[in-house]
Amino acid sequence: MTADPGHPAPDRYRQTTSRHHDTEAMNRQSELGEFLRSRRARLRPEDVGLIDYGDRRRVPGLRREELARLAGVSAGYYTRLEQGQSTNASDAVLDAVARVLRLNDEEWVHLQSLARQRPKARRHVRAEQIRPSVRQMIDSFTGVPALVIGRRADVLAWNRMAHALLAGHLELDAPTRPSTQPNLARLAFLDPHTRELYVDWKRKARDVVAFLRVSAARWPDDPRLTELIGELSVHSTEFAGLWSTHPVRECSHNTRDYQHPIVGALTLNDELLHLPDDQGQRLVVLNAEPGSPSAAGLALLADVAATPSRSHPTGTTPRPVNSAR
Repeated sequence: MTADPGHPAPDRYRQTTSRHHDTEAMNRQSELGEFLRSRRARLRPEDVGLIDYGDRRRVPGLRREELARLAGVSAGYYTRLEQGQSTNASDAVLDAVARVLRLNDEEWVHLQSLARQRPKARRHVRAEQIRPSVRQMIDSFTGVPALVIGRRADVLAWNRMAHALLAGHLELDAPTRPSTQPNLARLAFLDPHTRELYVDWKRKARDVVAFLRVSAARWPDDPRLTELIGELSVHSTEFAGLWSTHPVRECSHNTRDYQHPIVGALTLNDELLHLPDDQGQRLVVLNAEPGSPSAAGLALLADVAATPSRSHPTGTTPRPVNSAR
C-alpha cells in the first residue's frame, strides 16, 4: 500500500513524535539547570551559615556540593537533578533545595513546574481570542485604563484610556488585527516611546522577563512564545542579559511611575486579575489614589482619550511594535 504523502506513515510519525519529545525534554533539562544555577550564584557561603575560608571560587555563589550538603542529599544526586537527569525527585528533596536556595513562593512553583513536567505530545496552540463580554467590560471602564493581555504579553483588547496611556502612537484598533496586535514585551524592549514612558524602566523590563519566564514554563509547546523570546534575545542585549538571570514573578500588582508625553507625571497602581475561563489571559486595571495629582492626570488623560488626534504628540509616531513580524 502506498503511503499518503499528506499523512506520515505510522513509523515516520512515531519517529517525529520521539524527536519532538527528546527535544522538549532537553529544553526542560536546560531550563531547570539554568534556573538552579542562577539561584546558587546569588548566594554566598556566609548567607547560609558556611565559613568562607577565602579560597578562590571558579563560579559565584554556592558550590553544588555545598548546596547538596545543606539540603541533605548527595552531591551526585543534586548534580543529576541540576542536569535534568533525575526525573523523579520527591517533594521532600525539592522542598529542601528550595529552602537552601531561599526561593520565594513564585520561584518554588516555578521549580516544581520545571522538575515535574514530563514531555507530552505537542498540543495545537490556538490563537488567543477575547470574549465579547470581556471586551464590553473593559470598554465600560471609562474612568480608568483597562486592557486584557494574553500569555505572550499580546494586547488582546484595551479601552481608550489604556491606549492613550500606554501606546497612543499606535492605532486604537491595533489589537483587533493579528498583523498589528501590540505586544507589551516588544514595546518594552524595542520601542523608544515605551522606554521613556516608565520612570523605572529597568524594573519594568525585569518584570516583563519574569512574566515570560513563567509563561515559558507553563506553555512550553507554544511556538509563537518561543519565537518571541528568540526574537527579543537577538534584538535586545538587555533582554538577553535579563533572561540569563532567570527572574520569575507573576506580577499580580504593582505601583509604577510614568512620564506621559501629554499629561506628565503619574503614579498608578495596577491590578492584574486572571480570567479563569480564558487560560493565560489577564485583565489589567490601572488607577490612582483619589484626590492625588495623578488622579487629576488620569482625568486629563480621559479627555485626551476622547480626542484621538491628541493621543500622542504630533510628529512622534514610530513604526508599530506589534506581534506580527
